Amino acid sequence: MKPQERISFYDQIARNKRKSFFLMLIIIIVVVALAYVIGMAYGDPFTFLIIGTIIAIIYVWIGFYSSAKMALLSVNAKPAERTQYREYYNLVEGLIIASGVPMPKLYVMENSQINAFASGRDPKNSVICVTTGALQTLNKQELEGVLSHELSHIANYDIRFMTLTAVLVGMIAIISELFLRSLWFRSGNSDNNKNNAIFLLIGIALAILAPIFVRLVQLAISRKREYVADATAVKFTRSPTGLIGALKKIKQEHIKPQESKAISKAMAPLFISNPFRNNEITSTHPSLDKRIDILERM
Repeated sequence: MKPQERISFYDQIARNKRKSFFLMLIIIIVVVALAYVIGMAYGDPFTFLIIGTIIAIIYVWIGFYSSAKMALLSVNAKPAERTQYREYYNLVEGLIIASGVPMPKLYVMENSQINAFASGRDPKNSVICVTTGALQTLNKQELEGVLSHELSHIANYDIRFMTLTAVLVGMIAIISELFLRSLWFRSGNSDNNKNNAIFLLIGIALAILAPIFVRLVQLAISRKREYVADATAVKFTRSPTGLIGALKKIKQEHIKPQESKAISKAMAPLFISNPFRNNEITSTHPSLDKRIDILERM
């Protein structure tokens, strides 16, 4: 049997960052195409783009500056006391030396699942939260792997990157909604409508399909950022063993339905593992099997 090809974590980081930016470019192209087609149908290529941009930026900007606070409140997280969680603090303090990331604020959420998330608008204003299940179930090396993954999200500015993605996806949703609603007030007999009938039909099709398409692209970007965080975690710890062990334990654990329901689906992209374990194409995370396979080849 032919041995599996080894993977460099540097190559894995660079490859998935390129793919992330390429997917982001696709979303930008969809925004421009949608605004152009609707503009041609109405003879005004900028109104819908401007309105959609303003609403999306205001909405996401508020979330961006309060993302960490909202995330912690949504899971009822509590500050981790150093006296009670000494190992948790020691591991993070060791990792920030390797990563060069400022010390985040540490929190704990009551949940038996093995999970963790990072949030914050930048490394200086970041938090890490782990479940009590992770602290109780993982050994020291596995917990270090999970924490290095979360620090990787902070170091790679993933919150900022995903916020920009959310702005663009929000713009498309708002522009599409404004356009489809405006059709109710559009006169059907003018010469302008007849001349622009093709653009109008294309605009309707794009307004219906574009939000679905870019949402799938957004999920693909989220999955690529998870691969980047896994590889960066290996860069920080110089070993994939701990993270592999943690992901294997996550794969084997039984998820309690009541604990999944206690977590908002909007929070799913932040966690190291999707608390809901949906189908990969509609999931914010790659499959655990794929992540483990790549890590084992590093």
